[in-house]
Amino acid sequence: MIPRIYIPGDSGALALGAEKVAKAIEKELADRGIEAKIVRNGSRGAYFLEPMVEVATENGRVAYGPVKPSDVKSLFDSGFLTGGHHKRWLGAPDKIPFLARQTRLTFARCGVINPLSLDHYKAHGGLKGLQNAVAMAPADIVKQVTESGLRGRGGAGFPTGIKWKTVLDTIADKKYIVCNADEGDSATFADRMIMEGDPFVLIEGMAIAGVATGATKGFVYIRSEYPHAVAMMQKAVEAARKAGLLGLNVLGSPHAFDMEIRVGAGAYVCGEETSLLNSLEGKRGVVRAKPPLPAIQGLFGKPTVINNVISLASVPVIMDKGAAFYKDFGMGRSRGTIPIQIAGNVRYGGLFEAAFGMTLGEIVDDIGGGTATGRPVKAVQVGGPLGAYFPRSLFDTPFDYEAFAAKDGLIGHAGITVFDDTADMLKQARFAMEFCAIESCGKCTPCRIGSTRGVETIDKIARGSEPEKQIELVTDLCNTMRFGSLCALGGFTPYPVMSAINHFREDFKPAPVAEAAE
Repeated sequence: MIPRIYIPGDSGALALGAEKVAKAIEKELADRGIEAKIVRNGSRGAYFLEPMVEVATENGRVAYGPVKPSDVKSLFDSGFLTGGHHKRWLGAPDKIPFLARQTRLTFARCGVINPLSLDHYKAHGGLKGLQNAVAMAPADIVKQVTESGLRGRGGAGFPTGIKWKTVLDTIADKKYIVCNADEGDSATFADRMIMEGDPFVLIEGMAIAGVATGATKGFVYIRSEYPHAVAMMQKAVEAARKAGLLGLNVLGSPHAFDMEIRVGAGAYVCGEETSLLNSLEGKRGVVRAKPPLPAIQGLFGKPTVINNVISLASVPVIMDKGAAFYKDFGMGRSRGTIPIQIAGNVRYGGLFEAAFGMTLGEIVDDIGGGTATGRPVKAVQVGGPLGAYFPRSLFDTPFDYEAFAAKDGLIGHAGITVFDDTADMLKQARFAMEFCAIESCGKCTPCRIGSTRGVETIDKIARGSEPEKQIELVTDLCNTMRFGSLCALGGFTPYPVMSAINHFREDFKPAPVAEAAE
């Protein structure tokens, strides 16, 4: 049997040196005259162990990591091709604590298969959802997705089935499916992991959405900072088209659905669905006023489903296992699993897919292992640059849309950024306003002007210029932005600003002036 070696080609692993490790392994194989097959899989998401190399042995796969090029010779000397022990030995990947504790539904194949092999995809349960869907009436597909409780994983948490039903019920000569892969939030990489590690699950999810709503064309809008994801998706779409997953007869059915990959131009605001639509149409990426809703008048004025990557990638398992299976995970109105992305100053950074309901404290302290510096955790920002800063006193909050909203927070795209006790929360509040000012599309005054005034006012607080009066002014500005902005960029910027002020007020006090020497 020819040894099979798995080395991630995922961007996160590449950034940590996976390409150098791959070349070192290739060289060692050549020098020793060993024939082996190298598979460039995606990452499993335990980035603190990347580059994580795996070998298929008679007793299953054995992982080693984090592997450095300097480790390669000793790995071979230790019999790594048969799972031999080494200082980098991790054992069976699914037994690694960080991975063993997860409930992997959407990410079940990530890091396991060759991302561009349809045979691998099908061997690990792929296409069962689409096969079921093409044999069902569109309304029944929508009903199943609705009953699963799936909500938008991109941040808004809107019920996916309701959006699909609106598009299905709207009569038009053309309908579209648009995948929002403009993953611009800090500490988020779940979309990228799917596109680079299991692209066919996204294609399958989009095809199911097309069959369910009568849409015949799909677009994946990927941020320009993801060149590896763009290349992977383009190759996967071509392979899917050749295999009959896309085209005039999806899997031999009467349903037609095809798709294209489009690349953004670096604007954060194009993560907002109507700005994204303008960009797709070749216009300037600015927010559209609603109504009309995109589900009724979206891309090119036609009914359009706009879903995030994870929303669409979660559909195949629902169509395969059933609505009840998926809905059995989670709590309250937050059903299924959520890929929590743990980043920042944290010991065990990576992607952790779990059912809704774990507390923030469990995620940060238990799963994430606390800070990388070993200092106390001061704050955790959940939901990207527009998310609230949670202090330790709120660590008992369950990871649930409504639970976070009740604490003036939001889950967003489920990115978590950890800060230790050296963080200056006044600077973090200023960063939120500055970020909004830079990224604002300029369409509405509360966002465009409010954020600029916010930076100026927080600078006055930092100088000790009537801080209480300035805090009052920032609070008023935040209210205006929250209720007057056209989209979430201006509307959600108050979350990080006000949470920093409310939970870390001591950072907004003027620094004590040293007494002059007598």
